Amino acid sequence: ADDDLVYKMRTEIEQGKICLYSMDENSKRIKEHCAANGMACVYENGYITLLKGNWKIRLEKVFNIPLTFGGKAEFNIQNVMAASLACYMQGFKIEDIRQALLTFVPSPAQTPGRMNLFKFKEFSVMVDYAHNAHGMRAIGKFLDKVEAKRKIGVIAGVGDRRDSDIVEIGVEAGKIFDEIVIRQDRNMRGRDEKEIIDLMIKGIESVDKKIKIHVIPNESEAIEFVIKKHAKKDDFIVISSDVVPDALDQIIKYKEEDISGFGMM
Repeated sequence: ADDDLVYKMRTEIEQGKICLYSMDENSKRIKEHCAANGMACVYENGYITLLKGNWKIRLEKVFNIPLTFGGKAEFNIQNVMAASLACYMQGFKIEDIRQALLTFVPSPAQTPGRMNLFKFKEFSVMVDYAHNAHGMRAIGKFLDKVEAKRKIGVIAGVGDRRDSDIVEIGVEAGKIFDEIVIRQDRNMRGRDEKEIIDLMIKGIESVDKKIKIHVIPNESEAIEFVIKKHAKKDDFIVISSDVVPDALDQIIKYKEEDISGFGMM
């Protein structure tokens, strides 16, 4: 209900029941929908809350839901609301929905490549498959609530997008990172390496011409650089991965070395 284009789509649906969700418990659209006995979900007073007509059910406190990272990941609060509505409308019991929310933990095993957080001894690394401006913007909202000495991003453009789309990824990255490593996807999707890199740099420098940019096209080498050679105490590193299983294996290996005290510089 918070997005004008998505909200408009409800008029085009011919079958099924319309459910709305919103980050604003006082949303006029939600209130009108519920007044017509519609089903909704809102982020209300720190809770994921189901609404219908005049009744409401508080599912769970957002802080307790692992996917929301203590409420820092706003986009996952939205995802949780949509998933909760879908489950409730399919007849799942409130208790079962609540239990699922409390036990679904973002991790390489359950959500590979989606906000996988690794806490090293002196810094943190997060892997997320953010390959467009919208995804990068969502990461930015999360990072706004993360304290770190430096926020470093390993990012890439996607070859089969418009020039403006690739530039926009650079723009969003320039807004949220103190330092950026540009890498390349394995599949260039019709473009050459220099073309994508130049567009990314154009976007980044439109925000800040002084931001430090490293260009390391190979993903494995880029990950090695930021973790083993460049990371400092209290850094927060975000890696936008292409081949997620390979990236996770590499990071887990470095994490194990960090714990054992071997292999890290």
